[in-house]
Amino acid sequence: MPELRWNPILKRWNIISDARQDRPVLPEDSCPLCPEVLEVPRKDYYIVSFENRFPSLERNPERPNVESDSFYRVRKNRGVCEVLLYSSDHDASPADLSLERFEDLISVWRDRFEELSKEDFIDYVYIFENRGREIGVSLDHPHGQIYAFPFIPPLARRSIKSAKSHYEKEDECIFCRVLKKEEEFGERIIWKDNNFVAFVPFYARFPYEIHLYPKRHFPTIRDLKDRERSSLAAGIKTVLDKYRNLFPIEDFPYITSFHQAPVDGQNYSYYHFHLEFYSLQRGEDKIKYRAGVETGTNAFISSLSPEKMAKDLKETSSESPDN
Repeated sequence: MPELRWNPILKRWNIISDARQDRPVLPEDSCPLCPEVLEVPRKDYYIVSFENRFPSLERNPERPNVESDSFYRVRKNRGVCEVLLYSSDHDASPADLSLERFEDLISVWRDRFEELSKEDFIDYVYIFENRGREIGVSLDHPHGQIYAFPFIPPLARRSIKSAKSHYEKEDECIFCRVLKKEEEFGERIIWKDNNFVAFVPFYARFPYEIHLYPKRHFPTIRDLKDRERSSLAAGIKTVLDKYRNLFPIEDFPYITSFHQAPVDGQNYSYYHFHLEFYSLQRGEDKIKYRAGVETGTNAFISSLSPEKMAKDLKETSSESPDN
C-alpha cells in the first residue's frame, strides 16, 4: 500500500508504506550493510550511498490502493530514500571516524543533496542519522539516511514559516538572532570555532539536545565553503565524542538532523542551515520516553534544564578514547 494520505484535521501528509514491514531488524547472523553481504558486494568500501531496499518513499510507486476525494486526499508516495554507509567496519561508532572521513562524508551529503534536489518531484531533502537501539535503529552498522520528500514535512514547514514571519517583521534571520543570544549568554555554548557554534538551546526539548549553527548565514549545505566544511566536520565529531563520553554506557543513542531550506524552486534566502542533535538518554540508566502528554499534545517536558545539560556537556571530554 504505497501512498500518501492527507490528514484534513492537522493538514499534513502521512506516509503509508507496507514495504517497511519486511525490512530486517537487528539480524543476528549477518549484517546486510557489511562488505560482501547484501547491499555492497565488494571486499571493502570507504563511503557508499544507495537507494533503500525498503523505502518509505518510492521513485516509481504503484497506484494507491484507495481512491482519493476532496476530503480524504490520496497521492502516490513518490520520493527517494537513500542509505549512506559511513564505514565498512560494522563495529565502528560514528564517533570513531576520523576528521578527514567526516569531511569526505560532508562532501557526499552535499553531493546527494544537490542531485536529489534536481528531481522535479522533490520539494525537501532531509539528511539524518539514527544511532542506538533506544532510538529504534534496525541495523547497528554505522550509517545515515536521506529522505527526499514530495512535500515539505510538517516540522520543517513550521520552522520555515516562523523564519519568514520573523524576517518580514524584524528584517533579520531568526536563527542569527538565536545564535547572537546564545553567544551573549555564553553558558550554553559547548564548542565553537571561527565558523560554527555548538550549543544547548534555551528551549531544548530533548535530553542533551545540541544545535550546531554556522556563523555565516546560508540556506543549504550546497552553500557550504571549504573552510566551513572542515569546521562542520570538527563540530560534528566534537558533539559525537561528548555524547560517547557523557555516560559510561556502550552506545549513546542520538539522532542527527539536518535542517535546510526546501528545494521546490521558491526563495528561502531567509532560512539558516543548521544541524540538531537529540537524544533520549537523560541519565546513565534513565531513558526519556515520549509518552501520553508529549505524544498526544506535542508539548515537551524536560527533567533537565538547558543550563544543566550544557554544564554536563562542557565538562565532558571531547577526546576519542584512543587519544
